[in-house]
Amino acid sequence: MRETPRVPAGDRAARKRQAIIRSARAAFVRDGFRVGMDTIATEAGVSKVTVYNHFGSKEQLFLAVIGDALEEALGETVAGTAERLKSTGDVRTALVWTARAWVSGMTRPEVVALRQLVVNEVRRFPELGQAWKENGPDRARPSLVETFEHLVAEGRLDMPDVEVAIVQFYSLVLYPHIIHAAYGMTLDPETTEALTNTGVDMFLAYYKYRPDDLRQEH
Repeated sequence: MRETPRVPAGDRAARKRQAIIRSARAAFVRDGFRVGMDTIATEAGVSKVTVYNHFGSKEQLFLAVIGDALEEALGETVAGTAERLKSTGDVRTALVWTARAWVSGMTRPEVVALRQLVVNEVRRFPELGQAWKENGPDRARPSLVETFEHLVAEGRLDMPDVEVAIVQFYSLVLYPHIIHAAYGMTLDPETTEALTNTGVDMFLAYYKYRPDDLRQEH
């Protein structure tokens, strides 16, 4: 995969770059990875040379599309998770909010379609999988790690391996939706809400979470 060239700078260039990314996202979702750069350029209202000046290759353009789509889907979620976890007085409420926001963002039709494209192309271009991982829910990992380690230090969680616990949390509240989406199915709202609430409760119960008020009583 070729390296991305020096990106044109300035407000006009930034507007063109965003127009290319938006058009490329729609084209990839509609036509798959086989879509031609000519088509993307035409739909963005720029020349093919301009597309290559900004991104260098179709793979680099798709990486930019992934980053843009996941930022749109999860940017506020990542910030909201960090903000809510700053107060560890009610971790359950923070985790329920986080799970709901993750599911809402990651089950958007465009995000599901882009994820499937990554799965289809990842053998040829491993960078796509890494980009998906880094720009997806893993962006919330630092806040989760910080919170869980803090609670362990306070004696409010029995969690010997924080990294394993985070994967388990994803598995309870998010992965069922991703698996169903891979088969073109979605879970109904009632099931989604049940998975969220019971998943958080199972997670906290397994790791013996003690709310701050209960800890102070003992």
